[in-house]
Amino acid sequence: MTRRFRVSVRAAAALIVVGLAVSACSTTQLGAAAITGSGRITSETLTNQVANLTAAYQANQAKGIKPQRPVDQAAQQVLSWLILFSIYDKVAQQQHIYVTPADVNHQLYGPNSLSSVASQSRVTLAQYVSAAGAVPPDLITQLGQYLAIQTRLVTRLNGGQPPTAPSPHLQSQVLHAQCMAAKTLSVQVNPQFGVFDYRTYTVVPAAPKLAADPVPSPSTSKPLVNPPC
Repeated sequence: MTRRFRVSVRAAAALIVVGLAVSACSTTQLGAAAITGSGRITSETLTNQVANLTAAYQANQAKGIKPQRPVDQAAQQVLSWLILFSIYDKVAQQQHIYVTPADVNHQLYGPNSLSSVASQSRVTLAQYVSAAGAVPPDLITQLGQYLAIQTRLVTRLNGGQPPTAPSPHLQSQVLHAQCMAAKTLSVQVNPQFGVFDYRTYTVVPAAPKLAADPVPSPSTSKPLVNPPC
């Protein structure tokens, strides 16, 4: 019997930041999907991880689990995660944050972890992160590291104690640290995949040079392509 996959608001929020061609070689290195500082995310890496996510979608479908994000945007979604992981590695470097394998394991398998949320939804961790967050199962460890860094940062900014309630001021501080890290990396995305939007920290389609409709839709906003910090 097909099971309907349900995602809680709290669990979905855990996967999102408190707060993604040859003709493109003029702005990015040949063979790179994105440039992050002195490193790069290769087109081969992106292709492999998109294939991993696609395979997860197919396996999930056989279990009656539907993806919660548009499957036709898999390349942008996976690239967003790869860039975000690089940004948070830089956050850890700038903020002198060190996480251990135990910290990563706690985020993935400890109390109130992603694994426990997945169990409540009657799916595996791999099924949950792929269906809810468009995270390839191969990147689960990197996801745990990102969450561990973010948790350490939030705790430090909150005076050494985990926050017990939402705080706009705390969120603003986290976003500033995130922005400073991204600014240092000078993130560049291969135009083949779009542009990096600093409002959402995701890769989104680039605006066409010649718009078909001269009147922009009020429901859409232009990507913020420069870090606001």
